[in-house]
Amino acid sequence: MDQLARITHSPEIMGGRPCIRGLRVTVGTIVGLLASGHAVDDVLAAYPYLEKEDIQAALSYAAWRAEEQEIPLQAT
Repeated sequence: MDQLARITHSPEIMGGRPCIRGLRVTVGTIVGLLASGHAVDDVLAAYPYLEKEDIQAALSYAAWRAEEQEIPLQAT
């Protein structure tokens, strides 16, 4: 499975924020936990329905989004 295919967006789930496999766990939650010092195994223990591949997908998605550039449109 493509890593980013694990990331879903639906207005009905968490207000459309990027989530893991349609679950009510956002990419931001996963990245935030890791950034605050929690180990991957701690996150998996707290969310037993997640898989290690979900954690990797969240990190990949966050890295991809961090590299995006917003270019303002100019009025013509």
